[in-house]
Amino acid sequence: MTPLRPHRAWMAARTLALATGLAATGCTLAWAQPLAQGSGIYTCIDKNGRKLTADRPIVECLDREQRELSPSGTVRRVVGPTLTEQERAAQEVQRRKEQEERNRIADDRRRDRALLARYPDKAAHDAERANAIAQVEEVSNAAAKRIVDLQAQRKTLDVELEFYRNDPLKAPMALRRQLAENDEGILEQQRFITGQDREKRRVHQRFDIELGQLRRLWAMQHAAPAPGGAPPAADIPPAAAAAGR
Repeated sequence: MTPLRPHRAWMAARTLALATGLAATGCTLAWAQPLAQGSGIYTCIDKNGRKLTADRPIVECLDREQRELSPSGTVRRVVGPTLTEQERAAQEVQRRKEQEERNRIADDRRRDRALLARYPDKAAHDAERANAIAQVEEVSNAAAKRIVDLQAQRKTLDVELEFYRNDPLKAPMALRRQLAENDEGILEQQRFITGQDREKRRVHQRFDIELGQLRRLWAMQHAAPAPGGAPPAADIPPAAAAAGR
């Protein structure tokens, strides 16, 4: 092998050094680039108890909690385990149940506030009950008056029927039809009155339930606030409302 001249040997050594330096720089950039592009450092303990660290979510820990760290080492966020489709469906069902419960509580509170605004005391509630019952009785009285009219009409028809007392089948068809309609009219009004009696019982039952709930609300409204300040009566979770209902 022909020995290199001193100048050529120096140039070869310099070229080799530059190439080595560039290769080292390239390796450093190749390792640093994923970290620069990533949003942080991920760490977790896998199922075997090993602590794993990576610059992206760790596959071995998809079924468990992972922590994303900032470059300074502080916890940036906690990444929950990846859920299966069945687990996500169950989580959604639970979320909806919780939302429905929150909506129910909010609706109960709104109803409580509306009830207090409508009936600030027992006198107001009693007056409303009396008015509701009076309306039902007014309808019943109209039906009773109609029965009196039908009974008067029946007397007139009975007078005409006297001519055919010995043989009622000889009575004119129109007369027999009027008698049948009269009987049916009286029965219909009697059934109507019976229905209104049931309606009165329903009205009393509704007002009795309301009164039980109102007594609880009035008591909370007029109770002295507890130390530290108690929430207004209408804003207290209506846990007792279900028992009152």
